[in-house]
Amino acid sequence: MKLKIAVLPGDGIGPEISRVGVDVMQAVCDKFGHEVSFKEAVCGADAIDKVGDPFPEETFKTCMEADAVLFSAVGDPRFDNNPSAKVRPEQGLLAMRKKLGLFANIRPIETFDCLVHNSPLKDELVRGADFICIRELTGGMYFGEKYQDDDKAYDTNYYTRGEVERILRVGYEYARRRNRHLTVVDKANVLASSRLWRKVAQELAPQYPDVTTDFMYVDNASMRMIQEPRFFDVMVTENTFGDILTDEGSCITGSMGLLPSASTGEHTPVFEPVHGSWPAARGLNIANPLAQILSAAMLFEYFDLKEEGALIRRAVAASLDANVRTPEIQVEGGARYGTKEVGAWIVNYIKEA
Repeated sequence: MKLKIAVLPGDGIGPEISRVGVDVMQAVCDKFGHEVSFKEAVCGADAIDKVGDPFPEETFKTCMEADAVLFSAVGDPRFDNNPSAKVRPEQGLLAMRKKLGLFANIRPIETFDCLVHNSPLKDELVRGADFICIRELTGGMYFGEKYQDDDKAYDTNYYTRGEVERILRVGYEYARRRNRHLTVVDKANVLASSRLWRKVAQELAPQYPDVTTDFMYVDNASMRMIQEPRFFDVMVTENTFGDILTDEGSCITGSMGLLPSASTGEHTPVFEPVHGSWPAARGLNIANPLAQILSAAMLFEYFDLKEEGALIRRAVAASLDANVRTPEIQVEGGARYGTKEVGAWIVNYIKEA
């Protein structure tokens, strides 16, 4: 198979984990006889510095011409601490999602037995937790009409029936491939937009009689994720709720550095870790590359290259079992490994498999 991959390293630790992701993909393609090419493009604060636009037209063109995008992270404290900044790195991320029509964000939340102790939650609660949160990505408050002055501000949580229906269908299809349980998360007792979500979901549910559908208010869902994470199989929700809940999910695994994601929709799919750019760690060779590597596994699986994705997952699990880990998840007294060393170990595992 031939694959053209657009690579967007972005900011902070992005370039370091991006190189590891590319190395892992190349090793897998060499192993299985695939032809892969990579083309790098700028985004985020890096793009603002270079061309004044966090998602320039040339980067968009590179993404559209690719089969998939391997994305890393954007964000810089220069902009975070400047409320008057007119252009921000995160605007590039939103622009990418909108221009590529990436309306479905797929975020698996899965525990590793050897890291359960790293979770702030009790072992008996998190061991075996394995679910997917599907977040609507191009609607809601993040893209609705906005206004701000010195005395008032608002963000419009706008959704259409079509936007809700298409993301719900993604949720149902994932549930069918897993344990046939879909939880629709909303706030229908307060928000009109959520009542539309619930109405459309209730109308769709009879079309998927093989899937159990239940509904949960977002405040209850946030508590249930902590109290009983094994309850969930597939969760689907709107943009803002999904952003918050998926970050909450990182405490289940014990590290945000283990969580990959895929964003799919109308054009080129994007695969990225859920963590941010961690500017303070830039260049220190301490960033955990596993979320980026697991995002590459999701990329292969998207193209139905299941053996390739499975090999990456085995390599990641083997690295954890061998205590080849970056500092934030290393066991006490364990050897010190940096971003590059973890990546090199996993590449070697793939080559020798």
